[in-house]
Amino acid sequence: MLENYFPILVFILVGVAIGVLPILLGWLVAPNRPDSEKLSPYECGFEAFEDARMKFDVRYYLIAIIFILFDLEIAFLFPWATIFKEIVETPAIKLFGFVEMMVFVAILVVGYVYAWAKGALEWE
Repeated sequence: MLENYFPILVFILVGVAIGVLPILLGWLVAPNRPDSEKLSPYECGFEAFEDARMKFDVRYYLIAIIFILFDLEIAFLFPWATIFKEIVETPAIKLFGFVEMMVFVAILVVGYVYAWAKGALEWE
C-alpha cells in the first residue's frame, strides 16, 4: 500500500531540494562582506524611515501604470498566439482574427508613442 505513495514522496523531496539547495549553495559559496550601504533599508528610492506623509514622485506611479498596461498586453497576446494556427487554418475567421489583433496592437502602440512623446519614460 505504501509503495503507491513513494512517487509522491520522491516528488516532494525533489521539490524541497530544488528550493533549498540553491539557497544553501549561495550561502556557502557567496562572499559575505556586509557594509553600511548593503545593510541600509531601501524602498521606492526614498529612505524608509522618514515622514509617512511625504509626497512621492508621480513618476513612480506612472511607471507602475505603464508596466501594468504592457503586462496586460502580453496576457492578451499569449492566448491569441497559441491559437494562431487554428485562426489561420479557418477560412471564415482568417482575416478577422489577424485584423482584430493588429487593431489591438495598434492601440497599444499609439499609447506607447503617446507616453514616449509626453516624456513619461524619461527618468532624471
